[in-house]
Amino acid sequence: MTFTKKALIVSGIAAAGAGLVAPVLAQATINGAGASFPAPYYQRAFAGVASKVRVNYQSVGSGAGVRQFVAGSVDFGATDEPIKSSEAAKVSRGVIQFPAVGGTIAVAYNKADCPKLNLSQKQLVDIFLGKITSWEQLKCGKGKITVAHRSDGSGTTFAFTNSLSAFSSEWKSKVGEGKSVKWPVGVGGKGNEGVAGVIQNTPGSIGYLNQAYVKGKIRAAALQNKAGKFVMPTEASGAAALNNIKLDGMLAGEDPNPAGAGSYPISTLTWILAYQKGNGAKAPAIRQAMLHLLSPQAQGQAESLGYVPLKGQILKQAKAAVAKIGS
Repeated sequence: MTFTKKALIVSGIAAAGAGLVAPVLAQATINGAGASFPAPYYQRAFAGVASKVRVNYQSVGSGAGVRQFVAGSVDFGATDEPIKSSEAAKVSRGVIQFPAVGGTIAVAYNKADCPKLNLSQKQLVDIFLGKITSWEQLKCGKGKITVAHRSDGSGTTFAFTNSLSAFSSEWKSKVGEGKSVKWPVGVGGKGNEGVAGVIQNTPGSIGYLNQAYVKGKIRAAALQNKAGKFVMPTEASGAAALNNIKLDGMLAGEDPNPAGAGSYPISTLTWILAYQKGNGAKAPAIRQAMLHLLSPQAQGQAESLGYVPLKGQILKQAKAAVAKIGS
């Protein structure tokens, strides 16, 4: 199913006459927009609260999500790159930012005669710099490599290019990191869904996307980590990496090349942006929907969808932040 530019709409009807749901929650609809990276997780998680809160989430990319949040046109935003202080300063209602789930960014490819691919950090950088152009150079099949990347402003792109900058001083000086960069090579797709579509439909292609989108003809490569081990993107390797992250006062944090033999090197958190005030009668519904995202029920579904559940101190800090969402 494709989510780009389409609303992920989860709705439900409160139990009639049971008196189990307050009227404001029974009638509440909240609207959000942003990152495509966590979209499958949000769709599943919000379905679990649909009998109390109707959530309409549009998977439009982190860049668009932050813009809509700053403009005040949504009830919440979502981003894979923490909001910048310059952006937060424009929000008069105050910003509540908290991590919602973790994930790994897979180096994904479509190559039938390359069933297993190990990539060093240098090889990965050289592919996206356009220095490695054929599968023969990787000793994994034959033919031309087609590079796929995001065409829209993307937190997934920020996390990916942030890691490439940590892997390579050449990448950092020539391209750098950001939601949007000037790609040396490749073709673009909008959203994780769009990049997955390019890879799925293009034999010989390689790109980057959330592990949740690795399916069908798409395989994930094992990527060399800081300890020199080749590691696949999994819940366990993602959790090992995310354990290195220390959150700041805005609950933002990153580690673009984490230590540890079991750590997958491109692992990231993804964040929800909510308003501290000005939510009016919707405030209880927003808090309820967001606490459900952080609940054992929702987080327990993360791994099966290709995500890394939050645990320990990070989860505790996220729940405390949600409690600050006021009317």
